[in-house]
Amino acid sequence: MRAMLWFSSPVPVKTKQIGVTRMVSNVDAAAEELLTWENHGPKWRAAVDACIAAAEGTGTIENARKAFLAAAKANGMLSGGSA
Repeated sequence: MRAMLWFSSPVPVKTKQIGVTRMVSNVDAAAEELLTWENHGPKWRAAVDACIAAAEGTGTIENARKAFLAAAKANGMLSGGSA
């Protein structure tokens, strides 16, 4: 079993429940969250690829976080201000 790949700080994303925010704090949670989104544009794809790379050890956790944050912004899923 591999170690959890934690983000430097969590990324707050909207959920289907009004007023409920999910704090995504690691690569696995980000990948899981991405699979629930309906829009699969280029930033979404880049985030998926970055999460896979981080999980495989060929990419960094910080790159996965940055890509996930960009995808959340592009898909209107970022909750609150910038993360």
